[in-house]
Amino acid sequence: MDTTVWINDRKINAYNFKEETANDANSRQQKRKISFDFKVTSEEYHDVAVLLYQMYFRIRVPEQELEFDASISNYSTSITDLYQPGQVADYYLELIEQV
Repeated sequence: MDTTVWINDRKINAYNFKEETANDANSRQQKRKISFDFKVTSEEYHDVAVLLYQMYFRIRVPEQELEFDASISNYSTSITDLYQPGQVADYYLELIEQV
């Protein structure tokens, strides 16, 4: 089942969505953490790359009633260079709440 995740103003159709809490070693606070997979086409690649380079985001997940500021704690992609038309990469993204 797909879950809609908004990263700033960009809509992401996420799958394998997972929500959990994580302990911050420095502040000893509980923080929300989400992780999910999503597809990126060669046509979307530049915009998604620019978005993810920002590192800090406003996250909204309407179906889960979640909204918080976050940063990337982990991510990976199956293809690092999506400049050839018609390519699709699998992305994995973990975001952790910033307080």
